[in-house]
Amino acid sequence: MSPPKTFHVKSFGCQMNVYDGERMAELMAAQGLTQADAVDADVVVLNTCHIRERATEKVYSDIGRLRKDQRRKSGKTPMIAVAGCVAQAEGEEIFTRAKVDIVVGPQAYHNLPELVAKAAAGTPSLDTDMPLLSKFGALPARRKVAPSAFLTVQEGCDKFCTYCVVPYTRGAEISRPFAAIVDEAKALVDAGAREITLLGQNVNAWSENEHGLHDLIRDLDHIPGLARIRYTTSHPNDMTQGLIDAHRDIESLMPFLHLPVQAGSDRVLKAMNRSHTRDSYLRLLDRVRAVRPDIALSGDFIVGFPGETDAEFEDTLSLVDAVGYAQAYSFKYSPRPGTPAASIVEQVPESVMDERLQRLQAALNRDQHAFNAATVGRKCTVLLERAGKLPGQLIGKSPWLQSVHLIGDHAIGDLVGVTLAAAGPNSLTGIERIAEAA
Repeated sequence: MSPPKTFHVKSFGCQMNVYDGERMAELMAAQGLTQADAVDADVVVLNTCHIRERATEKVYSDIGRLRKDQRRKSGKTPMIAVAGCVAQAEGEEIFTRAKVDIVVGPQAYHNLPELVAKAAAGTPSLDTDMPLLSKFGALPARRKVAPSAFLTVQEGCDKFCTYCVVPYTRGAEISRPFAAIVDEAKALVDAGAREITLLGQNVNAWSENEHGLHDLIRDLDHIPGLARIRYTTSHPNDMTQGLIDAHRDIESLMPFLHLPVQAGSDRVLKAMNRSHTRDSYLRLLDRVRAVRPDIALSGDFIVGFPGETDAEFEDTLSLVDAVGYAQAYSFKYSPRPGTPAASIVEQVPESVMDERLQRLQAALNRDQHAFNAATVGRKCTVLLERAGKLPGQLIGKSPWLQSVHLIGDHAIGDLVGVTLAAAGPNSLTGIERIAEAA
């Protein structure tokens, strides 16, 4: 196989995978390769997610579809690299299940150019080592980015929730050094970012010496040109008073908090090995709202955890009613091999999970629409991120992470003052209230 000249990276799953995918693309470009569509690229990197069974199986179907599409269009066979959490979890088994050239885990993708060279020479390559953060030092400088950019500050998880594979695919909790984060944030701003979202499996577990995430945010707030800061995903156990107070004190820290709860029943939470109770979670939200009353809350939910009863599911619905989430993610429980929950005998039938998920999503959609409707009439600043479907239309995000449509003479990357004029289930319409960018 001749050395590839073009590449394509396709990322599945979480925002950390999006960040990793961007960094892999930058890495390939630094080697002189040109980005191309998947059906044209010489090497295709599938940056995978292992959090649910369906996501894992989608990888294998995508491999077959990709080879078929390329054969139909050009008659060639692409080099395929499986990266990310599926690569870490399944390792050499991927070579057995599918004809691929490279398998590389999420902590080893900085070695991708070397693996590509070996594969081009005819040697399938596997790298699932998990060195501590060495990949970040090996990655190229940040290039031109979108107005809103991701920045990984923390990786791994020590919580060992019984349903979750992250501790096994991403490793133990580890924080990137403060100086490296600040340098990358400055590079992102220099490259065009107006907003940065700090990422981690447990992002609020970030620490260096005696400093926590709130201290990092306070320092990032001083970067000229950085207008907005967000962070995700948080764990209730690491939600410190310092971080709560940062939502009161730091204007650039957006009024949005994604804080997964997973269930509303204390028994289910204990079986999940979550470190919070229903009551402690609700009291934590009260503390956040006390310092930032307008904050938009988001969460994660799992329905049908093994042994979950009808009454325990009703506890989840009542918690949703109590909180009033602006956004939320909800999923059916998916047994992951090697996790403690997968061996529990009392698995909930698929039909029951389907019915519960529909009810939960109906409640969450109701509350999201209600939150959007309640913001109509508010004045806020919208960061314009992309073109819309209508002539002259641009789409951006409000401080509360709502999608806002605006028609006006502006450019992507502008911060525009608007009045939120109309709300739909998933987006709002803004009317410009000032002529110049804010």
